[in-house]
Amino acid sequence: MIENVLGSLASGLPRLVAHFLAAAAIYAAGMAAYLRLTPYHELELVRSGNVAASITLAGAIVGLAIPIAMTLATSVNVADILVWGAASAVLQAAAFGAANLLLRGLPAAVERGDVASACVAAATQLAVGIVNAGAMAG
Repeated sequence: MIENVLGSLASGLPRLVAHFLAAAAIYAAGMAAYLRLTPYHELELVRSGNVAASITLAGAIVGLAIPIAMTLATSVNVADILVWGAASAVLQAAAFGAANLLLRGLPAAVERGDVASACVAAATQLAVGIVNAGAMAG
């Protein structure tokens, strides 16, 4: 019995590590792109106590994690994870763009700490992440 478990671990652990590292890399790249795309310095705003910036950043963090998690559940190899993870990141960037169109002046609102606008922006990012993940699941 224990031999089966150890055998399963020996054969599955390298795949788990490779898939996790691929997902972590695409996640880090997606978050870096998001932070560069936002016209304000989100991390600086969060560090200074701007609640609105922390809400939008939280929406981006979770909104991107959801579809990347789905890539792990549905992909067959590392290349698949990277391709679909990149597609997820692009769609999540588009979610910020959509929120910006919906809420004219979103960057300025976040910078001044407008929590109401930040909540709608974060909800948009989460909704796109959920729909994105569902679409990947097929």
